[in-house]
Amino acid sequence: MATTTERKSKEERREEILDAALAEFARKGLHGASTEEIARLAGISQPYIFRLFGTKKELYIAGVARCFRQTLELMQRAAEGKRGDEALRAIGGAYGTLLESDRLYLRAQMQAYAACEDPEICAVVRNGYGDLVSYVERVSGVEPKELAAFFSAGMLMNVLSSMDAPAEDWGQRLIEGCKKSE
Repeated sequence: MATTTERKSKEERREEILDAALAEFARKGLHGASTEEIARLAGISQPYIFRLFGTKKELYIAGVARCFRQTLELMQRAAEGKRGDEALRAIGGAYGTLLESDRLYLRAQMQAYAACEDPEICAVVRNGYGDLVSYVERVSGVEPKELAAFFSAGMLMNVLSSMDAPAEDWGQRLIEGCKKSE
């Protein structure tokens, strides 16, 4: 009996490739990642990646932009209907939950910061991070000092999570300190 394979749209394939690319880029960074491995993970041919994205760097940039967009969407969902400190606490809580549940996602973010020697990648990272800052500032109404403290705690949590420091006693103490500063 013949099996039928579901034909996916270009957009569905694009999202599957971005998922696979997230995993590979998070582990190996832009220069260490293999488009051959990304294609294998996505269950497609390597040439199809290039047909959809052009170059490995364009695939990377698309993945970074998507990562920041998804982070902004997470923050927006968390703060929906809230303002001020309530919005800030909700955003911090949602981000903390993400850190605990998706270290791959965080490693991809860390790789994006590390790839900022490339001006095109840096522009995407700056714009994406700027969108996060602008949103949090708008919904919380906090002053620059509080805004900086909020994002500083978030970045420390990123670093701790990416190295699995919460498994250490000292990591737990730092995480607790970050949560109290939210």
